[in-house]
Amino acid sequence: MIHLTDKDILLLEKKQISIEKLKRQLELFRDGIPFVTLEKAAVISDGIMKPIAEKENELVSFYDNNKNKLRVVKFVPASGAASRMFKSLFNFLEDFDPKEENIDEYILRSKNHEITKFSKNLKSLPFYKKVLSSLGSSYKDSLSEEDKLYLFISEMLYPEGLNYGFYPKGMLPFHEYTDHSATPFEEHLFEAADYSSIAKMAYLHFTISEQHTSLFDTAIKEVTPTISNKTSVQFKVDYSYQKSSTDTIAVTLENDFFRNDDGSLLFRPGGHGALIENLNEQEADIIFIKNIDNVVVSRLASEIGKSKKVLAGLLLKVQQKAFEYAALLEEGHINGEELLEIMNFLETELNVRFVENFSGFKLSDQMEILKDKINRPIRICGMVKNEGEPGGGPFWIKDSHNHISLQIVESAQVNLENEHQLSIFKEATHFNPVDLVCGIKNYKGEKYNLLNFVDAKQGFITQKTKDGKDLKALELPGLWNGAMAFWNTIFVEVPLVTFNPVKTVTDLLKPAHQLNP
Repeated sequence: MIHLTDKDILLLEKKQISIEKLKRQLELFRDGIPFVTLEKAAVISDGIMKPIAEKENELVSFYDNNKNKLRVVKFVPASGAASRMFKSLFNFLEDFDPKEENIDEYILRSKNHEITKFSKNLKSLPFYKKVLSSLGSSYKDSLSEEDKLYLFISEMLYPEGLNYGFYPKGMLPFHEYTDHSATPFEEHLFEAADYSSIAKMAYLHFTISEQHTSLFDTAIKEVTPTISNKTSVQFKVDYSYQKSSTDTIAVTLENDFFRNDDGSLLFRPGGHGALIENLNEQEADIIFIKNIDNVVVSRLASEIGKSKKVLAGLLLKVQQKAFEYAALLEEGHINGEELLEIMNFLETELNVRFVENFSGFKLSDQMEILKDKINRPIRICGMVKNEGEPGGGPFWIKDSHNHISLQIVESAQVNLENEHQLSIFKEATHFNPVDLVCGIKNYKGEKYNLLNFVDAKQGFITQKTKDGKDLKALELPGLWNGAMAFWNTIFVEVPLVTFNPVKTVTDLLKPAHQLNP
């Protein structure tokens, strides 16, 4: 039994959150979210495909020859704030006094080694000239190195200067070319022109924070025509916000409502898993998904484009077969040989696993299970070799009903205190770079309701603080984790060059972000 005030009910109505949804979230806090049970790591030839060169060219051609009949959208989660990217620089501004110590003394004291790398490579950063231009005559040669660095970073981040600390990542200068600095927004348009344009038209959808709307509006008006002229491709760009209805309730450590000082309920954003609702609103046959900060300079664009087309070609080939079998099952007149053929396709090409006693079921029951397994959205997920990056990886997991499936799993979902689970987790050879190509329609051309394929039990509960008080927060199942748990999944090894995110400002110094490394 939950007790809600009239004010609480008005807030729920405003957010379009039902009382039933609120109750389900409270149950998750009270019951806890169980850890995922890892069965084994997905590796090459056991859950991960390794494309062969000649097959890659065949898949690229298949995609290019068939895409004109389709609607293709590039979907880019782009609400990431640059403040996290500049965390080490903000720490420097707050903690360093150039009158009291030099840079070396500060680094020794603070262990903020990012500052060393940043300060020694200023001229290689894509916004170096812009910051100097903004500083004007105040940036004097007579200043000490400490004063110069402090002045440079202040001008770059603070509202009185360029205000990059407020910007979304998508609107920051990432790549310095001879004639201009390019933002991730621009680079995504260039990419889309290469692999997701149909008849010289490319559709892109960005999910952004509402506070950054004007920045994206300006970019669409100013940047899009320039890129159209360079690529001969027209762009239809739109965006959406994370829905207020996907916010999640915060509770105390005793699982009671956490209330703000004014007595109102505290809701928090539900994480990137909330974007399954935005994805669900896309009308497309194929959707490419890629994070905003994972872009490269133009000299590497052809490699990126080919990799994306390989994944898309594979999706179309597999989907073609799946649609034929789905139609056959719907007709209902299949023999035992055809049933085995469909079952084999699901197992070998879509990585579906059946319960051990499946063969003992009645034919009618087997057909219903096959219908359920084949009539699902399909995702082709690129995987890169694991080089120690934090984040999710590909695993075979077993659920509470002993059903085994391929999933992208984050470390927070695994009981790493369990030695057996830890050993499996460490066996992962690949990493999830968020490189997906999705088919979201059935064999009749009808769009699936993607919300029907979410596993709500794959969310996260974390501990936070608000106004000095402890609270528990609920993060929804991640967009490529539990939000796609019941999709059919294929993992494919992709080149390392496809993964170049910018998590910290000095990542911009890596070769993939430099014009002449």
